[in-house]
Amino acid sequence: MSFTTVAFFVFLLAGIVVYYVLPKNVQWIWLLILSYIYYFTFSIKASLFMVFATVTIYFGGIWLQNIQNTGDRYLKDNKETLSREDKKAYKESLRRKKRWVLFLILLLDFGMLAVVKYSNFAIENINSVLGLIGKEPIGLLGMGLPLGISFFTFQSVSYAIDVYQGKYECEKNIFKMGLFVSFFPQLLQGPIGRYDRLGKQLYSGHSFNLKNVEYGLQRIGWGLFKKVVIADRAAVLVLNVFNNYEAYSGFHYIMAVLMYSVDLYMDFSGGIDIVIGAAQMFGITMDENFRQPYFSRSISEFWRRWHITLGTWMKDYIFYPFSLSKSMAKFGKWSKKKFGNNVGKLLPVGLADILVFFVVGVWHGAAWKYIMYGIYNGVIVAGSGMLAPVYAKIQEKLHINPKKWWYQGFCIIRTFILVNIGFYFDMANDLRAANAMLVQTVTKAHISQLSMAAVKAVGLTSQDLLIVIAGCIIIFVVSLLKEKGINIRETIASYNIVIRWIIYIGFIMFILIYGSTSTTSDFIYANF
Repeated sequence: MSFTTVAFFVFLLAGIVVYYVLPKNVQWIWLLILSYIYYFTFSIKASLFMVFATVTIYFGGIWLQNIQNTGDRYLKDNKETLSREDKKAYKESLRRKKRWVLFLILLLDFGMLAVVKYSNFAIENINSVLGLIGKEPIGLLGMGLPLGISFFTFQSVSYAIDVYQGKYECEKNIFKMGLFVSFFPQLLQGPIGRYDRLGKQLYSGHSFNLKNVEYGLQRIGWGLFKKVVIADRAAVLVLNVFNNYEAYSGFHYIMAVLMYSVDLYMDFSGGIDIVIGAAQMFGITMDENFRQPYFSRSISEFWRRWHITLGTWMKDYIFYPFSLSKSMAKFGKWSKKKFGNNVGKLLPVGLADILVFFVVGVWHGAAWKYIMYGIYNGVIVAGSGMLAPVYAKIQEKLHINPKKWWYQGFCIIRTFILVNIGFYFDMANDLRAANAMLVQTVTKAHISQLSMAAVKAVGLTSQDLLIVIAGCIIIFVVSLLKEKGINIRETIASYNIVIRWIIYIGFIMFILIYGSTSTTSDFIYANF
C-alpha cells in the first residue's frame, strides 16, 4: 500500500474518520491497529521483526528503570550511613549493571538488523575469499529485507539509550511502546522519531481541527507533486544509465547523476512530506527531515539539512559518545603534544566524523559502494574541519569576504558538485561500476554529447524533460522563499476560501494530469 496509491488514501481517510469519532483516551489504540494493518499489507512475516524490536526495548527499558529505581531507593534509605566513597562505588556499580543491560538490548536489536540486512553481504565476501583458495562457496540466506527495518530499529534503540541515560522514565504499557515503534506514516522511511517528542503526541487524544486537516492535505499534495510529477520521470533516465552504464559514457553519466540528485531529493523529501502531512491530519507533528539541502555551502552543512533525523541520531548516539569518551580524551592530549593545540583539538573530532559517516554508509546498505559513500563524505567533513584555519588564512590573504553573495554562490555550487560525486557511489550497481563511471566522466565527457538526442537516447522524452525542469524551477522558487523565512502554506491558507480552493483544485488536477503514473515506482528509502 504505497503512499501514491488510491488504496492508501482510502485507508488514510477511513482511519482519520474513525480516529476522531472515538473517545480521546482510546484514539492511540486505533492508531496502533491502523499501524499493524498497514504493515501487514506488505508482509505479516516481516512484522515479526518489528514485534521483536518492540518487545526488546520495552522489557529492556523496564529492566533499566528498575535498576535505577532500586539504586535510588537504596541511596535514599541509607544516605546517613553511607560514606561519600561508598555512594560513589555504589553509583558506579549501578552504571555497570545498566551498561550491561543496554549492551544486551543493542546486541539484540542491532544483531537482528545485522543478520537480516548484512548476512548475505558478509557471505558474499567470504565466498570471494573461499574462491581464491579453491573452497566451495557458502549458500546465501533466502531472507527478504523487511521494509523500513533500519528506521524502526534506530528509533527503538534511541529510546533504550535515552532511558539508560535517565532522559525520561520508561514506558510501562507495552502496547503504547508498540505504537511508538510502528506508527504507520513514518514506518517505511522515517523521519526517525524520539520518544520524548513523539510519544506524548501519539498517546494524547486530539480533537478534530480543520486547520490540521487542511495543512496536512497541503503537505501531502506537495509530496505527491515531488514524487509522481518529478521524481518518477527523472528515475527513468537514472535507471536506464546506471543499470546499463557500459552502454553509455561521458556526458550521459553527468546527466544521470544530476538527474539522480533530482530523483533522490524529490522522492525522499516527497515521501517525508506525505508522512508529515498524514500525521498532521491526526494532530501529530513529526520532526522535519529536510531543510533546502541544495543551498548548503559545505558538505557538513548539507548533512545538517539532509535526512536531519538520521544526522541528529548519529550526532547524539555516536559522534558525542565517541568524541567525548575517555579514549578520545587521551588521544586528544597525545595529539596536542605531538602536533600542537590546533591539530590536537581537531583530530579527535575528525576521527569521530569519519566514524559517523562510515556508519551512515553501512546504514545505507550492505555493499562496498555504500561504505565508500560514507567514507567519502566523512573524509571531506573531517578534512574541511582540519583545514578550516588554512581556508581562513587564504581568504584573508586574497581579501575574500566569505559573506559576499558571489562567494556564497561559489560555495553552494562547489558543495553541489561534491555531493553529486558522492552520488556515483550511492546509485551505481557496485563499487567497480561507480569507479568506472567516475573515470569516464572525467575522460570521455564532450560538449558535443550535450543534445536532446542524448536525452532521448536514455529514455526521456522532450515533454518529460520539460516537466522535470519546470518542476525543479517551482521547487527552487519555493525553497528560496523558505530560506528567506516566507511560509507558502500559511500564505495560501490566508486567502479567502474561493481563491484557496481554486489553487488546491488546480494543483490536484495538475498532479492527476502530469503525474507519471505509467512509471510510478516505490519510494527509494522504503527499502532501507
